[in-house]
Amino acid sequence: MSTGQAIEPLEKMGEPSVTDQVFGVLRHQILNLTLEPGTKLSEIEVARQMDVSRQPVRNAFYSLSKQGLLVIRPQRATQVSLISEPDVAQANFIRTALEAETCRIAAQSMTKDDLKVLETLIQDQFSAEAAGDKPLFHQLDDQFHQEICNRTGAPHAWEIIYESKAHVDRVRMLSLDLGLRAAIDGHVAIFDAIKARNEVDAVAALRAHLSRIRIAFNDIKASHPDWFDTDA
Repeated sequence: MSTGQAIEPLEKMGEPSVTDQVFGVLRHQILNLTLEPGTKLSEIEVARQMDVSRQPVRNAFYSLSKQGLLVIRPQRATQVSLISEPDVAQANFIRTALEAETCRIAAQSMTKDDLKVLETLIQDQFSAEAAGDKPLFHQLDDQFHQEICNRTGAPHAWEIIYESKAHVDRVRMLSLDLGLRAAIDGHVAIFDAIKARNEVDAVAALRAHLSRIRIAFNDIKASHPDWFDTDA
């Protein structure tokens, strides 16, 4: 039913808002452990360092708290959340469920061009390993999985994974200290199964690959005990 009144259109923004930019920078630094778990953050100090007003910082803090990456407590310092094992397990469950299906579809439908993209990413991962470039490897790792989602017609699956996997990403970054080759071998196994059109092996390889975090969790936790929430 018409209201009889014109609704003003939203102003189109060609660039991310200041809040989005602050959120992106802080999220990246939390996930790559530049901002370590337990680090205290001040709206005033962050705004000063980023040369912005306090409001976009406050908004970014709120968004990060909704993702479980910041703990905001009234009258007390905001801090980067500790790593929670239940949150990591839940995020990995969501990711495994979604990516298992995309790998199954990939084994049915990926073209030669699609496979070439994955193969190139794996080659780039070997190069990143040889250079000892862990941040680049982490980026290429994500890109490998994202390409599988996108090229099977499920880009929204990756959006859900991206939002939920933040809790896993910090553990993944720590797991790189144990070596990159196991992660690459997992990608190779997934690729080989998809190329062979073997749905069962593709799903199994994906599940084995993503289970590495669960298997190595205790060793990772032991190497940085102060970064984990022992009450979770």
